[in-house]
Amino acid sequence: MLGRPRFTAAATAALTASALLLSGCGTDSANAAPETLRVALLPDENASEIIKNNEPLKNHLEEQLGLEVELVVTTDYSSMIEAMARGRLELGYFGPLSYVLAQEKADIEPFAALQEVEGEDPTYQSVFIADADSGIETLDDVAGKTVAWGDQASTSSHLIPKAMLAEEADLRVDHGEYQEQHVDSHDAVALTVQNGNADAGGMSLPIYERMAEEGLIDPATVVKVQESEPYANYPWTMQSDLPEDLKEKLRRAFLDLEDPAVLEPFDAAGFEEVTDSDYDAVRELAPLLDIDLEDYQ
Repeated sequence: MLGRPRFTAAATAALTASALLLSGCGTDSANAAPETLRVALLPDENASEIIKNNEPLKNHLEEQLGLEVELVVTTDYSSMIEAMARGRLELGYFGPLSYVLAQEKADIEPFAALQEVEGEDPTYQSVFIADADSGIETLDDVAGKTVAWGDQASTSSHLIPKAMLAEEADLRVDHGEYQEQHVDSHDAVALTVQNGNADAGGMSLPIYERMAEEGLIDPATVVKVQESEPYANYPWTMQSDLPEDLKEKLRRAFLDLEDPAVLEPFDAAGFEEVTDSDYDAVRELAPLLDIDLEDYQ
């Protein structure tokens, strides 16, 4: 079991946001290998860039599985969850919260999570960022400011940084103590802050670091205010009714992966085995977004 970030009951009671509206639907997938393996990648950044950057992954999976592979980037987390529930995807790379929501609707199982540093647990962090000219140096300074979040079902660009504000600065958007806006993706959060359209924001720490390294944002303008505690990283998931031999090939394709060309777009050292229980900590945080997981069954 991975270590869990802890938030008080006060923070849970304090935070509110709109839950995703998803209609229930089951999957009709047969217990046979598909002719084409449809693989969904997170809609966290520009879709065309995601597809382009992950061509090595496509080639790797086709070689390891002996199947055609189609890479898919949906418009948002909600569409990705729905596609998985309807059996329109065989494999999906989810954020922790979007996995928990999808698992309530679809018969899927996590099997591998991103490992950022070789030999360490497959965990990652969120980061709270701010415009250097906003006057924000600590979370307390966010009072009265405008904060940009990513997708509503995003763990690292919504759930965790919002919890940080409530827990550590006692700031609640539902009390009018700051304003919020959703801009869909992690890179959009960073650019919104850099362009002065929001005072602060929350996003994945690895994505922030990559954008700074590639010159997409200026770390002197978009500054780190505080990093979150580590929590279970993004899981690869598969439909549970896939043939057992294919499921084992998928596990090995990721758990034995060492090709730098495949790992580079993920900023990963590799992938490590995870199970559903590793995401119980996220289930405990779901009420922070007013999400009742039973509504997604």
